[in-house]
Amino acid sequence: MRITILGAGAMGSLFGGLLAEQGHDVELLDVNPTHIEKVRNHGLTLETEGKGARVVRLPIARPQAAASGPDCLILFTKTLHTQGAMESVRHVLDDRVLVLTLQNGLGNAERVAAFLPMSRIAVGVTTVPADMIEPGHVHSHGAGHNRMMMADGRPSDALQALAEALTQAGLPSTLDATVQAAIWQKAAFNAALNTVCAVTCATVGQVGRQPQARELAHDIATEVLAVASANGIAVDAKGLHDTLDHALDHHLQHKPSMLQDLLAGRRTEVDAINGEVLRVARWLGIDAPRTQALDALIRVREVLVLNSR
Repeated sequence: MRITILGAGAMGSLFGGLLAEQGHDVELLDVNPTHIEKVRNHGLTLETEGKGARVVRLPIARPQAAASGPDCLILFTKTLHTQGAMESVRHVLDDRVLVLTLQNGLGNAERVAAFLPMSRIAVGVTTVPADMIEPGHVHSHGAGHNRMMMADGRPSDALQALAEALTQAGLPSTLDATVQAAIWQKAAFNAALNTVCAVTCATVGQVGRQPQARELAHDIATEVLAVASANGIAVDAKGLHDTLDHALDHHLQHKPSMLQDLLAGRRTEVDAINGEVLRVARWLGIDAPRTQALDALIRVREVLVLNSR
């Protein structure tokens, strides 16, 4: 398959590198000049469990220089960059390309739909772990899974073929008509843990050791799941709270992405997570006071961080 990865950070580079190892025609697209230079001149170093470290050679470019005609485009950019990223590859969006968004947050299909019809958009969620050790070097520790479906709910041979390619590359993937529940549950997890850590500048383990902070994270997750349920999404509340407790007890040194963004002076994805939850809540006439409070606090921190640069 000809596969374009739009957003070659840790996740995008991991997916692209593993697919390229299986012989697929993969192109990475990114805007980080150091990462582009390293991969272009020295290859992409992949480090995964069971295989160790090795170098994979594959093309990388800025989005505007993307080669035309991919069968599939997998979108990994942060949600706040979706519009700009899709604009930059408009020249490869022909009438047959399939776009799969594995981004965090809610409303991703609707953002992509500004560029092509829902019949060519797939949505999904991934639990595959990946870290960028340094530009040009990606590490993945532990197992994960990808769940996906077409945004219009219809069967798709193209998406089935992509899922099979990902699975063969060591990225287990299934087509799942209930993937919206998984997307909402991941949004609830992020709305809880990302925001509490970001506001307190604490690691997951530090939040877990404080009973009040731990309870707050669970309360936020409960609010988000209540919005999802009212919106007709069948969620697994116990599964989510168990996942939260596991993270709080075991991911002791982890700094979630919102905290990493603020520490690096970048905007966060709060609008696609808490912001989208609150948009749906308002539409349904539901209050979500804790989610709203953390949303406001994150936005205050964003302004302070960006103004201090």
